[in-house]
Amino acid sequence: MNMFEVGHDISKYSFIGGVENKHDHRRLRIVYRFFVFWLCIFAARTLYLGIQGTDRTRNAGASGNWVVSRADIVDRNGDILAKNIVSGHIQIFPNKIKEKDKDRAANLIHQILPYQYSVSDALKLVNSGRGFMYLQKFATENQRKAVIDARIEGLEVKQVQTRKYPKRRLFAHAVGFVSEDDQNNQRGQEGAERIYDAYLRENTAPLRLSLDSRIQSVFYEQLSAAMQKYQAKSAMGMLMNSRTGEMLAMVSLPDFDPEIRNNEINTNVKFRPMGDAYEMGSIFKIFNTAMAMENGITKEYYVKEPFKIYDKRGRVAKAVRDVRTFKPPRPYLSVEEIMLHSCNVGSAQIALDLPDGTQQEFFHRLHFDEPLNLEFGRTARTHLPQRWWPVERATMSYGHGISVTPMHVLLAVNAMTNGGIYIYPTMQKRDVGAVRGQRVLPPEISARLRGIMLRVAEETSGRKSRVAGIQIGGKTATAEKYTNGRVDNKRNLTAYAAIFPASAPQYVMLVILDEPHGTSESWGLRTAAWNVVPTTGKILDSILPLLFE
Repeated sequence: MNMFEVGHDISKYSFIGGVENKHDHRRLRIVYRFFVFWLCIFAARTLYLGIQGTDRTRNAGASGNWVVSRADIVDRNGDILAKNIVSGHIQIFPNKIKEKDKDRAANLIHQILPYQYSVSDALKLVNSGRGFMYLQKFATENQRKAVIDARIEGLEVKQVQTRKYPKRRLFAHAVGFVSEDDQNNQRGQEGAERIYDAYLRENTAPLRLSLDSRIQSVFYEQLSAAMQKYQAKSAMGMLMNSRTGEMLAMVSLPDFDPEIRNNEINTNVKFRPMGDAYEMGSIFKIFNTAMAMENGITKEYYVKEPFKIYDKRGRVAKAVRDVRTFKPPRPYLSVEEIMLHSCNVGSAQIALDLPDGTQQEFFHRLHFDEPLNLEFGRTARTHLPQRWWPVERATMSYGHGISVTPMHVLLAVNAMTNGGIYIYPTMQKRDVGAVRGQRVLPPEISARLRGIMLRVAEETSGRKSRVAGIQIGGKTATAEKYTNGRVDNKRNLTAYAAIFPASAPQYVMLVILDEPHGTSESWGLRTAAWNVVPTTGKILDSILPLLFE
C-alpha cells in the first residue's frame, strides 16, 4: 500500500481527539519490539564507528544521499501540500583539522567558494584555531559532494531538512506547520502536521488527505473576495462528502503563511470552524422542524403578531418578533412553512409545544452539548443555557441562546438531510465501507427536510445560490451578535448551509461571514440572503464541474 488510508495503517497510531487504543498489551509488544530493533541498530552502528574511526563526515554518508525524515502530505489527487527539502550546511572546525590536511583543506575551500575565499584567505581560516563556523548554508549538491569525498576531519556537511508548503496559505489551517529544534527534529504544529505527527515521522509513504486542492482554491478565492467586498471580520467555508464524511475543503480567514514564523501565525492560527462557538441563528430551524415532525405536530401557527412568553407572575418575559422585512404569505403557517419562510414567531411556538425534555435530548443526539473529539482534533466547548425555561427553549428554536461551533452545525445538518445518519468526518481519503456513524433521525423525516430546503433555495432566501443543472437545498441564518451582554443590531453572523443534489445529497457545505457590512447592491442590508448566499452560489458554480466530472 502506497498511501495512508483508513482501516489500514491508521489503526496503530494514536491521534489527538481520536478513539483510544484499547489493545494495550498489543501496543506494549510493539513498543518492546521497536526498542529491541533500535537497540540492535545502535549496537551495530557503534561497532561500525569503532572500526572505521570517528570521521564526522561519514555521518552524512559518502554519497550525500540522505533519507527524508518526514513523509510528504498530499491531497486526494496526489498534489503535494507539504514536503521536506533535503540540503546541507558546510561546517568547519579549524581546531580539528590536522596539520597534514591544512593545505588540502584550504584548496578545497577555495574550490567550492572561489568568490568568498582565496587560497591564502582559506589558509588563514584553517590556521585560525577557531572552534566552529558555517562555511556555506544550503550548499549545492556539488559543494556537498566535494566536501564529503575529501574526507578531511574538521570539514563536514550537516544534513538540513526544510519543510516546504507549495500551496502556502491555501492549506494553512488544514495542513498546519512544523517546529524544529537544534537537532533539526521536526514536530507537527496544528492541522494534519500535528494530528498525524507520529505517522509522518515514522513513515516514508505520503499521507494522503481527503482535501482537494482545486476545490480548496475555489473556496479560498471566493471567501477572500467576499470578505473584502462585505468588509467582514472573518470568513469560513467547509465542504464534506455526505456519505463518507471526507472533508474536501476547509478554509478559515484570516489565515497565515506556514513558512513564515511571525505574529500572523499567533494571531490567526486558530481554525475558527472548530475553535470558536457562535450563535448560528436560523439554521437551527432545521432542527426545530425535525423535532416537530418527529413528535407529530401538524397544527398551524398564527404568526402575524409578536409571540409573548409570560413568566410565573403573568408578566411578559419575552416577546418574540421577526425581522421587519418578514412578510408571511398568510396569517397561519404550517410547520413546513415556518421553516420555509424562516419565521421566528412560529418557531418559538413550536418549541413550546414540544414535550418537556425534547430539546435537550435532541441536541444531545447531535452532540451540541459537548465538544467533538474528531479524528483531526477537538472542537471548542459549546454553550447551552443553564436552565431550559420557556424563554430559553423559544430562542434556541431559531438559534439564539445556544452557541456551537460551525463543525457541529455542518455535521448536524448532514445528519438531518442524508437519511438521518450522523457521520463523523475525516481528513483522510476513504471508502464508503469505512464510514462510522449512527442513526439520529428517521429517513422519512430527513426526506421531508430536504424538500423544504430545496424550496428555500428555489423560492425564498436561498435563491441566489441556485446553479443551472443541479438542485440545491439550503437554509440561511442571520444571527445578531452580542456586545457587552446586549444584542447589537449592527453586528451579524451570516451563514448558509447547502446540500446537493437536494433529492439525494452527496455533499454538504457551510459558508459563514462574520460581521459583514451592507453594500449599495443590498441597499445596506447585511442579512445572509445578500452576502453569504450569493458567495455560496459562486463557489458552487465553480466546484460542481470538479465534483461531477
